[in-house]
Amino acid sequence: MTDYKTLIDAETWAFIEKTNSYYPPDTIDYTIEQQRAIYDRMCREFFAGYPQGVTAETATIAAPTNSISIRVYRNAAPNKTAMVLYIHGGGFILGGLDSHDDVCAELCARTGFEVVSLDYRLAPEHLHPAAFDDAMDAFEWTAKTYDCPVLLCGDSAGGNLCAAVAHATRGHAKKPAGQVLIYPGLGGDHSKGSYVTHAEAPMLTVRDLDFYKHIRTGGVDMTGDITLYPLADADFANLPPTVLITAQCDPLSSDGEAYRDRVVAAGGRATWFEEPGLVHGYLRARHMVGRARTSFSRIVEAVSALGRGDWLW
Repeated sequence: MTDYKTLIDAETWAFIEKTNSYYPPDTIDYTIEQQRAIYDRMCREFFAGYPQGVTAETATIAAPTNSISIRVYRNAAPNKTAMVLYIHGGGFILGGLDSHDDVCAELCARTGFEVVSLDYRLAPEHLHPAAFDDAMDAFEWTAKTYDCPVLLCGDSAGGNLCAAVAHATRGHAKKPAGQVLIYPGLGGDHSKGSYVTHAEAPMLTVRDLDFYKHIRTGGVDMTGDITLYPLADADFANLPPTVLITAQCDPLSSDGEAYRDRVVAAGGRATWFEEPGLVHGYLRARHMVGRARTSFSRIVEAVSALGRGDWLW
């Protein structure tokens, strides 16, 4: 059994306890509406505000089948070398423009890049592939709207959607210039690696993952669907340069390693960082946990470098 008392430091435990203070022990058995209310309240409590010089505007883009809300973050001293399409986490059932509002604002402040945050449709009201379709439509919109390269960045469920878009757009005239995937769920093998070692990790368990998958798919077996499980793709050639950053104490961590290995084996550029002692969802801990602060700086560096067209790894 994994000894989290040794792996996880006091600062991170304080973050875990603060997060858990919003969640009753049986939250996973609550209705989706109740879970969203709890998650939204927690996100508001962690909200760190906007850095000086960053403004945001909420807008709507027209997609073929629906309209999609976005939030555009701009820096008073803009860096127009590239822009970022950010896709939030939340298990495909939680979150929106407000849940990762300050994360996007800080990413904009520290890179100078314009950041577009996507409010994709959530399950169970909208089953797969609704979120993927929205992510594709948002990428196509950014590719047409911005003359500069488009970077993909997302955490957890958002990292899954970024990777799915990267795989699906390889034949497009304008493809993503790079992707930064933060503790993404990519459809790895549940019988080995972190899925076993960290099956009962604080903040995210394998039971949670099964719950989210069931909600997203409506309980339908979609094994082999690469828009749902990017690691199921037989072809990893011609993917954009990829930086994967995962948390050690997270069942999803091995997905980062597996994805890195597949990209590199196909001749592409990918690197994987496993952040020691960190847990799923640590983006919200970047102002209270030293390890999370360091990792967020790594994320900023990765986005900045890929935006410049540099490969530092």
